[in-house]
Amino acid sequence: MSTYGFHFDNSYARELEGFFAPWQAAMVPSPHMLLFNHALATQLGLDAAALDSDQGAAIFSGNEIPQGAQPLAQAYAGHQFGNLSPQLGDGRALLLGELLDPNGQRWDLQLKGSGRTPFSRGGDGKAAIGPVLREYLMGEAMAALGIPTTRALAAVSTGEIIHRDMPLPGAILARIAASHIRVGTFQFFAIRNDQEKVRQLADYTIARHYPSVQSVTNPYLALFNAVADRQAALLARWMLVGFIHGVMNTDNMSIAGETIDYGPCAFMDRYDPATVFSSIDSQGRYAYGNQPLIAQWNLTRFAETLVELVDPDSEAAIRQLTAAINHFPKVYAAYWLQGMRAKLGLHTEEEQDQELAQDFLTTLEGQSVDYTRAFRSLSAVALGNPAALRSQFEDAATADAWLQRWQDRLAREPMQAEEIARHMDQVNPIYIPRNHKVEEALNAATQNRDLGLFRQLLEVLAEPFTERPGLESYAQPAPESFGVYKTFCGT
Repeated sequence: MSTYGFHFDNSYARELEGFFAPWQAAMVPSPHMLLFNHALATQLGLDAAALDSDQGAAIFSGNEIPQGAQPLAQAYAGHQFGNLSPQLGDGRALLLGELLDPNGQRWDLQLKGSGRTPFSRGGDGKAAIGPVLREYLMGEAMAALGIPTTRALAAVSTGEIIHRDMPLPGAILARIAASHIRVGTFQFFAIRNDQEKVRQLADYTIARHYPSVQSVTNPYLALFNAVADRQAALLARWMLVGFIHGVMNTDNMSIAGETIDYGPCAFMDRYDPATVFSSIDSQGRYAYGNQPLIAQWNLTRFAETLVELVDPDSEAAIRQLTAAINHFPKVYAAYWLQGMRAKLGLHTEEEQDQELAQDFLTTLEGQSVDYTRAFRSLSAVALGNPAALRSQFEDAATADAWLQRWQDRLAREPMQAEEIARHMDQVNPIYIPRNHKVEEALNAATQNRDLGLFRQLLEVLAEPFTERPGLESYAQPAPESFGVYKTFCGT
C-alpha cells in the first residue's frame, strides 16, 4: 500500500505477456490539477486530500509513477466506420495499473493524453484540454444517470501547447474503468490467427468479468452471450436518455459493458432517429437510431474471434454463434421496453405497451419537440396538466390521440397519480449535458482558463433527476441561435 492509498494488483501485466508494450509517459513541463474527483477517489480507497495536490498532479500527468504501478500500452485492432484497422492500440494512453478498492473490486487506472507509444501511428499522443474536460463531464453525467461508464478520477493541465487546428492548452485525463478490454483486443489476435492468445484473453476476461460462466459446458459461447446481454442493457440505457456515442467502432466497445471513449458524443435534443452530431460520420452510420444495429454488428465481429473456441467444428460453432447474434434484438428490445415502461409510468405489463411507447416517439418526430423535456413533462400530465407537453408541439393536436391512449393505460395502474408521477421523475432526467451548455463551459475553460461554468455544470448534472430552483436554464433546449451542432474526435 502506497502513501496515497494505491493498492495495485496488475493482473493484465502479469498474465497477458505479449498483449501490450511496457511504456512510460512523456514528461510534461508544468502539471497542475484542474479537477479531482473526491467522491470517486474515496470509493477507490485513495487518499483524496493528499492526491488533490501538486503531488497528485505529478502522478496523474505521468511525471511520477506511484508505487506498484506498471505502465503499459495495450494492443488492439478495430473496425473503424466498418473498415478493419489491424493495429490500433493505446496511441495516446497508458494503463498505469489495476487498483483494488476496499471491497476487492478491480479497476483499471489509465492516463489519456500521456504521450506517444509504439501504437501512436504518427500522432503526438497528447490531448488538449477541451476533449479531456468533455470526457470528464460526460462520464460523470452518465454515472449520475445510472449508466455503466468509465469515469474520470482527475484532469491535469500539462503546461504544454498542443497543436491541432489551432494551438490549445494540453491536458491529461486519469480515468477509471472496469477494464479496457475491447472487442478490438480480441480482433488484434484473431486476425493474426493467434488462437492461443485469443483463448488466453477469453479465459482472462471470463475470470475477471464473467466468473459465473467458468463452470458451464461451453464457457466461450456463454462468454459471448454474457457480453451481448450487457451490451443490450447498455444500448437500451443510451437510447432511453437520448445519448449518441458518435463513434461506435469495435475498438470502442468495452467487453465489460461500460460506455467508453467519449469523443464526438452528445445528447439528442429534438427527437429524430437520424440525429448525428459527429463531424466525421458523414454517412450517419452511428446515428441515434442505428446504435442498436451497430452494437449487433460489433458483436458479430466479436463472435468471429470466438469461432474456434466455441466448437472445433467451425460450422457448428458458427450456427451456435449466429443463433446468439440473432437473439440480440430480442434481448435489447426487452431491456428497452422495461426502461420505457418506467419512463411512461407503467409498473404493470400489458401486451400493447411496446406499441404505445413506440407511438409516443412517432408522435414526437417532426414536431421539433425536445426528447428530454417531453418525457419529463409526462409526470405533470399525469397530475392533470396536459399543457406541459402539448405546449411543446408545433401542432398540439398531434399529441392528443396518444395522450388519451396513455391516460387510459395509466388508469389501469394500481398506483395513484401522485405516486406514478414521483416514480417517473426518478427515471426521466430534467438535467442532461445540454449541448449548448457543454460548449459554453468548454469554451470558457479553453479560451479563458476559467472552470467556473464547468464546475457549475458538473454540479447540476450530479443530480439529474432533482429539480432545483435557479437552474431553469439548464433544463431548456438550445436557443435557435445555437445553430447546427457538430462534435469532433479531439484526437
